[in-house]
Formats: sequence, C-alpha cells, structure tokens
Amino acid sequence: MYSLPLSVVHGSSPAALGSAAAADAELVAHLQQGSEVAFRTLVERYQDRIYRTVLALLPSPEEAEDVAQEVFVEVYQTIGRFRGEAALSTWLYRLATSRALKNRRRARARKRFAYFTSLLGFDNEVLHEPADLVHPQAQLEGQQQLALLLAYIARLPDQQQVAFTLRHEQELSYEEIAAVLNTTVPAVESLLFRARKTLRHHLTSALRHV
Repeated sequence: MYSLPLSVVHGSSPAALGSAAAADAELVAHLQQGSEVAFRTLVERYQDRIYRTVLALLPSPEEAEDVAQEVFVEVYQTIGRFRGEAALSTWLYRLATSRALKNRRRARARKRFAYFTSLLGFDNEVLHEPADLVHPQAQLEGQQQLALLLAYIARLPDQQQVAFTLRHEQELSYEEIAAVLNTTVPAVESLLFRARKTLRHHLTSALRHV
C-alpha cells in the first residue's frame, strides 16, 4: 500500500539504528567478497524501500521497477569501491533518487524533442502528454485527495520532492535525508517547509472546488 502521511514521523531508536548499521556493515563486507548470498540478502532487505522511493518520483510502476533493478545492478558492479563514508542505506537512497530523477529528465527531453520535430515537420507524429495521474493508487475509487497530493508532489522542484518523499514515504530522519542529499539538516528543514507550504496551498485551493 502506497501512502504519504502528512503527520510528523519520529525516527528509529538509537539502539535500532546501531543494530541496523552493524548488520549493513557485515553485509557490505560479504558483498565485497563476492558473496551471492549477501547480494540476495541486500535485495530482500532493501528492494521494497528502494522501489517505493523510486515509484514516488516516477509516473509508472513498470519504470520504477526497472530503475530499482538498475540500482541493485549498479551496487553489484560498484560495491568494491564502497568505502563506507556514508551508511549503506544512504548510498542506496542516493543511487535510487539520482537514477529516478535522471530518468525523468531524459523522458522530458525526449518529449520536448518529439514536440519540436513535429512542429518542424520532421515527422507526422503528434505528441500527446500522458495523463498527470497514472499512479495505480491514484486511480482507486475514493482516493481523490491522494491523487491530488501525488499530482502536486510530482510538480515540486526535484530537491523538495526527494526530501518530502524520503521523509514521509521512507520515514527517514532529517539527518539521514541530509546525508542522502549531501546537504545540511537546516537545508533539509527548509526544503520540507517549502514543500509542505506549497502542497498545503495547492490542496487547500483544489479541495475548495471539489
């Protein structure tokens, strides 16, 4: 079930975070030794979180699944260069959000190219913009507010969208989000403040007319 709660979510306890970090450190050691069992463990441990993160940034489940698979392929190919400067989970989220945003930029570039070539008469294809809401959850009956929320999240600037997704979809702490975005906690707070302010404005305005 895809959800984006707007309430503030508390982070994990220090003990839980320490245990997870130790487990990830052991996993990385086995991965760097070429263990296929460790790689399967990595996928099982993180595939749902990575997929859901990517799905919040891309318009279709199929594209999100492809990007999530690419993330794990990249991890498999580059794990030998991982030096632990950041947590394993931070690295994974960084790869996932980077690939998702790159895919989205490529898709926009393809649309612009197709549109202009059509205008210039290089082909007869007319570009039709896809529906704003193709997320499966947004099409469920009675999910109008969620559909609106997803649409407006997709229109946020990239950094705001990533911060909002990592906070409310993945329930990361401000410190963890700052590590993923390679920025400071105050910068994350500012991104989230602006994202929530924008979303609140759009949703309040839209729902008044529903």
